[in-house]
This record gives sequence, structure tokens and C-alpha cells, in this order.
Amino acid sequence: MSDDEFFAQLRHCSLPSSQFNHQGHLRLARICLARYGLEQAIGVVCGTISAYAASLGAAGKFHWTVTEALVRLLAADPALELDAKALLARHYSAALLASDAARAHFVQPDLAPLPC
Repeated sequence: MSDDEFFAQLRHCSLPSSQFNHQGHLRLARICLARYGLEQAIGVVCGTISAYAASLGAAGKFHWTVTEALVRLLAADPALELDAKALLARHYSAALLASDAARAHFVQPDLAPLPC
């Protein structure tokens, strides 16, 4: 499936959930970073994943801080294949990531700053 087809299906919440795993998240982030630049890509990626999760009845699974932090990390190093948990653990404590505030909106890291 082309990037355009993938992105369109995801935006229309018609992509089979089996096709939206960790690699799908990275693919979406790369597509959006290439098309929109960092700041707009963050909004598109977070909005798309949030709407998609809600369409699957899994709105509670969306985590804004994790999503935005990973988009920012990917923007800083486009070749990066993310081990999300290990990479996030360098920047965020488990307690902060578990907070309702971090799930609802972006929260700055408490251990080490994200790359600019």
C-alpha cells in the first residue's frame, strides 16, 4: 500500500487495526513530518491516532505525550528505528508517563530534555 493510501485510510478510520502496529505509528510520523514539518506534523499525528483509536472503541489507549515525544525524537533523527520504551525512559519517569496529564496533553520530560 502506498503512503497516500495508508494515510487516507488511517484518516478515514478505515485502515484495518492489524495494519496499525508500532511500525504503522512510525510510518505515519514519517509521512507527516515529510509533508507538514514538525509542529504541524505533531497535531496531525496526534489527532489522527486519537480519532482512529476512538473509532476502534479504544480512545483510552491514546497517549498524547508518548506520541508527541516520539514524533519529536523521530524528527531529530529520521533514520532512527525507535525502541519506544527504552528511548522514552531516557527522558520520562514512569510516574510522569502514567499521569492523566501526560495522557491528555504533551508534558515536558522530567529526566532529560527532548532534542530540539
